[in-house]
Order: sequence, then structure tokens, then C-alpha cells
Amino acid sequence: MNKLYSMNLPKFRVPFALVGPAVFAAQALFSPAAYATLPIESWKTQSGSTVMFMRTEALPMLDIQMSFAAGARAVPTGKEGVAGMTAGLIGKGTPKLDENQISDGFADTGAQFGSAASQDNATASLRTLTTEPELSKSIELFKTVVQNPVFKQDVLSRELNRSLAAFKESLTKPATLADRAFYQALYPNHPYGRLATEQSLQSITVADLESYYKTRYLAGNTVVSMVGNLNRAQAEKLANELTAGLPQGKLAENAMGSADFQALQTPLKAQTIQIAHPAAQSHIQVGLPALRRGTPDYFKLLVANHVIGGGGFVSRLMKEIREDRGLAYSASSYFMPMGDPGPFQASVQTKKEQTNEALKVLNDTLRKFIDKGPTQAELDAAKSNLIGGFPLRIDSNSDLVGNLTMMGLYGMPLNYLDTWTDEIAKVTLKDAKEAFARHVNSDKLTTVVVGGQE
Repeated sequence: MNKLYSMNLPKFRVPFALVGPAVFAAQALFSPAAYATLPIESWKTQSGSTVMFMRTEALPMLDIQMSFAAGARAVPTGKEGVAGMTAGLIGKGTPKLDENQISDGFADTGAQFGSAASQDNATASLRTLTTEPELSKSIELFKTVVQNPVFKQDVLSRELNRSLAAFKESLTKPATLADRAFYQALYPNHPYGRLATEQSLQSITVADLESYYKTRYLAGNTVVSMVGNLNRAQAEKLANELTAGLPQGKLAENAMGSADFQALQTPLKAQTIQIAHPAAQSHIQVGLPALRRGTPDYFKLLVANHVIGGGGFVSRLMKEIREDRGLAYSASSYFMPMGDPGPFQASVQTKKEQTNEALKVLNDTLRKFIDKGPTQAELDAAKSNLIGGFPLRIDSNSDLVGNLTMMGLYGMPLNYLDTWTDEIAKVTLKDAKEAFARHVNSDKLTTVVVGGQE
């Protein structure tokens, strides 16, 4: 799954009790009166790609991320795994360069290249110096790699063997079993629930990769995000060069999703899935489809979740499960906004003999929170912590380029980061309670337990 994927903005959970004067000093800098607007610009390339650009001059560096509508959600049934394999083999060969020459070429300029796929999209990224000749050389190589990938049978066979070995090994781990069962139960009739299998991986061919690239890496659906020491004219020229050689066209359908959380929740009923495992600890996951990227409830749910399970040691789940009863080292929850509603998930690991007790406490705590919401003190602490920790979300070029990609991919307004702390500040007790109850229906929760008591 993509729970660590960089576009999922709420990835920092700093316990309120651990926030020190330095963070609150940073909070003061980001108050509405003092916060300088981030100079984010956007336009379209000649090929129809969306560009998100922010100039930063502190370092002679440039971060680029190209995002394509080529995530796992678009993969044909029976070919699960082709999105990740296509992304993984970009950078492994071009008509004139093999993978060693590509790797050496980036290393010679001190550049870093990466590619990956998540549920909603695939990305290719570059970090490079903006000094010459390093910039020109790394950009030319990046452009060649992204626009002219060659998928070779020997490389595919090698990578498939590695993937199959890793896949089989992962199925021995309780965390993997829990994740797979969780997503398959939450999304029984949706692409998010279609996961790679040994059979689907073995079926992938070079023709599949070539077809997926030609039909999903389209310029018209590409988002090019750039953060670094370039001016606008340089950025425009670069974006045009990077997208001119991509497969041309635009997908007719909404590549980022169309369902809402109610549509995905409707067919669900509360259920418990028990999977036997010899591990000493049980892995427990409880949740349901809940949050699409861009929903008006996003900030209300971010604050509410900080109280229930996203706030580290001061969250309700940690207090009830760890501090008051000593049932686990940690307990947490999160919302994962995606193109279609991503999951709300609460999780805990505990000793096998304590499984039933820990699960009861988790469920009781969730139901109480759904019914009554947070207290005013909890709400105030959560908002202060989130606002105080906001600078950590944009403190590097890589953080900024990830946020810009998310904004371009999901159609967020250019002032999204400028108004982030204001949106948190105006969440009320009523907002948090009603939004959480609206999206988290206790009668629809799926529970997955790997291990557990006999």
C-alpha cells in the first residue's frame, strides 16, 4: 500500500506534550499576520501537461517530479503489478543506453533519479544541481529516460524474479497479511482492492509494459512539479522539453477517481476477518473507506484524527490502550486521502493472549469518539500541535515538490499551503465531531486480526 506515499500530507504526528519553544516560535512565524505567501505558479505546457513551479534560491538545487495517471488503479484485471513494474523499469534502458550507463550518467553529475507507482499515479523524479554543466547533462538524461524507455526481456525477467521472491517472503509477515486482507475487504469491487498475486506477476510481459506506458504516460494527464533555483522562463522551457516527447493525448475518463465515501461504504457490513499466524503478537486493523483528496471535510477530519489516534502519546487510543492498560507499545489511526476515498484505519499490535481485550478497548474508544467527539481541551491541543508542526511539512525542496505534485494531481488551489494553518484554526468542536461521525460509520467497520487468540 502507499501509506508512506509522499503526497499524503498528514504524515507528521508530533505529540503535543513534546512540542517545545522552537516549534511554537515557528508557529508564530506562520500566523495569518506574519506568514509570507508561497510563490507557487502554475501553467500548461505546449503538450497540455500541468506545471507546478516554485522558485527557491537558497541552494543551487532543483527537484523535479513528473506524475502520470499510471497508478495501480488503472491496471487491467489479471495484470496486477504491471503499474509498479512499468515504473520500476523506467530508468533501466533506452534505445542507446543500458541501465549501467544510465546509473553512471546520473552519478557523474551528482544527480538522483527515482521512479515508483502508487494506487493513483506513477512518478519519475530528479534531484540535480543547477550549476553547469551538471544541470544540462542531468536534465538531458532524465528527459531521455522518461520519454524513451526500452523494456528489455532480460531486465524484466530479472526484476520479476526479484519481485516474486520478495512477494512470497512478504506473505510470511503478519503486517503484509493484515494489509492485504484489509484492502480486499474494504474495496471488494474497486481497483484499490485488486492486489498483485503470484499469478498476475508471472503473467506480465514486455508487451504489457509497452502498452501501459503508451496508454497511461500521456502528456495531457502529466503533472510536472519543480522546486528550485530556476526562474520562470527557465522553468517554462524545461517543462516543455520534458513533456514534448511523451505519448501525446489525454485520457477521456477521470483518471483520479469518481466514487464518494458513501458509495463505497454502502455495500459494507461490519465484519471480522481472522487470519492464523504463529507470530507472538497479533496485528489488528479496523477501518473503512472514508476520505477522498479534496473533500471539504479534510481539515476537520485531520484535527479529529489527531485527537483519536494521530497525535502520538497524547491521542485517545494511546491513552486507553497503552497508558491505562499496558496492552501495547503503540496504537494509532490515520486517514489516507486518495483519488477515490482512501481508508480510515485504526491499528494496534499486542500479545496474542491480550488480543480480545485490546480489540474491545479499541472499538469502545472509537465508538465513544464517534458518539461524543473530542473535548474542547483535546481540540485546542490538536490544533495547536498541527499548526505548530506545519513548518516541518514544507521545510525542504523534496517536501515542497511532493506537495506541489499533490496539488496539481488533485486540482487543489494554488493557495492551498498558504491557507493550511487558517483552515486548521477555524475547525470547531462541532465540525470535528460531525465530520468524524459522518465518515466513520461504526456499523460498517471491517476488523482484520492476524494472529490472535484461538
